Amino acid sequence: MKAFNGPVLFLDRSDINTDEIIPAKYLTEIDKESLMSHLLEDLKLKGFTNSGETFEKARVIVTRKNFGCGSSREHAPWALEVNGIHTVIAESFARIFRQNMFNGGMLAIELDKKSIDSIFALGKNATVICSVNLGRKTLSFRTNKGKRLTVPFSLMEFDETLVAAGGWVDFADKKY
Repeated sequence: MKAFNGPVLFLDRSDINTDEIIPAKYLTEIDKESLMSHLLEDLKLKGFTNSGETFEKARVIVTRKNFGCGSSREHAPWALEVNGIHTVIAESFARIFRQNMFNGGMLAIELDKKSIDSIFALGKNATVICSVNLGRKTLSFRTNKGKRLTVPFSLMEFDETLVAAGGWVDFADKKY
């Protein structure tokens, strides 16, 4: 099973699309590692810089509505995965992107706006670490300033099964 815990990267914008997650010009790549340095290369967001250092530290993304909209492609979750980001927390996801996350054994956790706002408030001027407890279905956030926040979440049973198996291919290998 992948690691779902770690430092949070805040992307305070709705409608971050798959072209911003991984630009279309890299879709000819069949090796996930080839995508590594291009994650969020075209994202325009105040205060955000795409650097290797950003992704060396980040393991969890917290963002707003409709993350992963746009073209359907597996490359977008792959670019996250190869950078060690296995958890994305948002108000909502584009349907195909969300399913591609679970198919890859990663987490796409949807929370209501109030919870997302609370997490963003916690992270204002602070470094935040997220811990995911799949058994209890809770997200625990703590800052370098000693503040804490715990938020419950839910997953559909099959999505949880895919995550536990390591993704669709591993699930199918075990099941069939």
